[in-house]
Amino acid sequence: MLPPAFKYTLKQSLVFLSWIPVLYVINEHVAYVGIVDGVSMKPTLNPESNGAKLDHVFLWKWNCKNINSLKVNDVIFLRSPINAETVYVKRIKAKQGDLVVPRYPDTRSRVLVPVNHLWVEGDNVHSIDSNTYGPISTGLVVGKAVYIIWPWTRCGPIPNGGRECRQSRLRNEIPSEMIQLDRK
Repeated sequence: MLPPAFKYTLKQSLVFLSWIPVLYVINEHVAYVGIVDGVSMKPTLNPESNGAKLDHVFLWKWNCKNINSLKVNDVIFLRSPINAETVYVKRIKAKQGDLVVPRYPDTRSRVLVPVNHLWVEGDNVHSIDSNTYGPISTGLVVGKAVYIIWPWTRCGPIPNGGRECRQSRLRNEIPSEMIQLDRK
């Protein structure tokens, strides 16, 4: 016969261990706390240059790769199209079917964002973004940042905005036969 203290400890351990798969699924597919490192979203995120005050954000992962669940001005975490190990934080500036006037270093006069792709830019004018690597596939999206949870003084929803002057959507100027969207 097992001592009562051992039984209690064993039972509590099994209850704790049974929650590990649940927490794993939530972390991988539903929600996550992401740390914003770098200045590409400054001043919206990480407004202070002090590395000790990196913003922590609530990241919604559920259905985040669906183009219809993403909106212009949403802030997203995405895998780099150049190095999948690197995760960037950028703001959606245009979606599939939008015509974008890119800025330096992109030399094209206009770019039509392909189906299931996004045009993303950092709020900082010196950000490496779609102006460097072009439209990104929605398959690279890791999650949508919805709420700043740290530092406490900045808790709240992610502010809208960014650098609107850097982006120009020209959807009304595109001939309808050029846009092949899934209209379900």
